[in-house]
Amino acid sequence: MELILNRLAKLESQFINFLRIAIFIVMAWIGGLKAFQYEADGIVPFVANSPFMSFFYHKDAPEYQQYKNPEGKVVAENIAWHKENGTYMFSYFLGALILLIGLLTLLGIYSPRIGLWGALLTVGMSIVTLSFLITTPEVYVPNLGGDGPTPNHGFPYLSGAGRLVLKDVIMMGGGLVCAADCAKRILGQRA
Repeated sequence: MELILNRLAKLESQFINFLRIAIFIVMAWIGGLKAFQYEADGIVPFVANSPFMSFFYHKDAPEYQQYKNPEGKVVAENIAWHKENGTYMFSYFLGALILLIGLLTLLGIYSPRIGLWGALLTVGMSIVTLSFLITTPEVYVPNLGGDGPTPNHGFPYLSGAGRLVLKDVIMMGGGLVCAADCAKRILGQRA
């Protein structure tokens, strides 16, 4: 057991670099998907209800609810509404920003100063994303009028969207670990 513990302890820096790679993979994949119509449509409830982001759209919440496209479906009328709303332009910008944050975090393998910025931006992005648990009605299971002794809707019953958002707690933790590692390396360079 002692041997395993010693090996794990010695691999800490490699595990932190793996965490940077993992953050980059998630950010590159999700950021890249923001260039596609279905993903841009999918983030509308989050952005439209967010006090930090809703000003990027031209239409007010909850108007978007009439123009939701099911994942993978193309409804011309809905797409026209999203174009007027600024949905796609904002999604392209957001995707590029997410990709940049992931890249900065990844570069922390080589440059602790650059990596520190990426890690802190990862934490900031996670805070904004987690705020959707407060601002976005779609993160909780809606009341569909089911019978039963206890209602299975509202808080704490997370919908698929809510479960997706909650995972950003892990991204925040990863960003904090990477930021601490970068800070330690920067301080070590100064000594």
